[in-house]
Amino acid sequence: MRRILGIALAVLLLGGVTAVALLGKKTPTTATKTVKVKGVIGSEKSEFFRDPDVVKALADKGYTVQTETSGSWAMDQLALKEFDFAFPGSSEPAPEIEAAAGVKGAQTTKPFFSPLVVIARSNAAKVLADNGLARLTGKNAGTLLMGPYLKAADEKRGWQQLSGSAAYAELTGTVFIKTTDPATSNSGALFLAATSNVANGSNVVSDQAGIDRTAPLMQKLISVQGALEPSTDDPFRAFISGSGEPLILAYESQVASLLQQKQAPADMVVLYPDTTVNSPHTFVPISENAKELGSLLATDPKLRQLAVRHGFRPQNGVAEFTAATASHAAYLNPELTGIRQVSAPTVKILMALAARAKGEGTTP
Repeated sequence: MRRILGIALAVLLLGGVTAVALLGKKTPTTATKTVKVKGVIGSEKSEFFRDPDVVKALADKGYTVQTETSGSWAMDQLALKEFDFAFPGSSEPAPEIEAAAGVKGAQTTKPFFSPLVVIARSNAAKVLADNGLARLTGKNAGTLLMGPYLKAADEKRGWQQLSGSAAYAELTGTVFIKTTDPATSNSGALFLAATSNVANGSNVVSDQAGIDRTAPLMQKLISVQGALEPSTDDPFRAFISGSGEPLILAYESQVASLLQQKQAPADMVVLYPDTTVNSPHTFVPISENAKELGSLLATDPKLRQLAVRHGFRPQNGVAEFTAATASHAAYLNPELTGIRQVSAPTVKILMALAARAKGEGTTP
């Protein structure tokens, strides 16, 4: 009897193991399908998409993203059918990109934005402040006073004409802000949008009369710079390396990212222009594969956190940005206090301004 019971128990155990094995074979795997997409982006977002944590976060959501860079205002000139999405630095180029890609009316998304700032060497910032062109709120932060600055630019004032500049041998030549090419680069174009607003009596330039009225000053702002860079990345890196001009136009995101990496130069001062055009980075889906990617970048908590780490402000994310950059408050203005935010002209007007600023064209 004992032997019979042992045999029966063995059979039952073997049957149980077999059943588990069979059940295991019937259970399907649930691996996430990966979609490969290719996009054209502004250079200021390159490090974000190269970040291994961003790559992993996107992979966890089923995306492998490959990117190429271009000036935001030049994207509509590309062979856009080769891309699944375009991601310019603001909303203004988006309609042109949609039309060129044949996806007019696409569901665009604005996952994050970044205001423009002027980064300055501490000596340059001090001279500007001492001469009423800027107002410092601390050792590393302040406001660029656009009215007085543009008056100095209109007069082609040199550093040597500013009180106190003689103490700093590096401050020579005409006072100007190094920008990018306003005909192709978003930051350069939006700089003209803001400066033309101030020059036009605090009104958006909207017609030929406004172009004619502001174009001479816009040309002075651009012509003094010499060769123009196609993107913000090159002049920004030159400044950080210790070379370049004493005043550089940049995105706040570039500065905030650098601060969080603890790589900012000790003599860097961040000046927020008192009149600015915010830059909502706008995701334009071109193929069906990228249709949901823009919304994912805007809403996924992990990707929002990573965007802040790279200095961007998520939509409705003032609290997120402020918390992440709290230890660098000496440089930044999280609430954009005291900054007048204005609208950009239409694409047609802004490109006419850019052409006139570069000494080209006469009509919008």
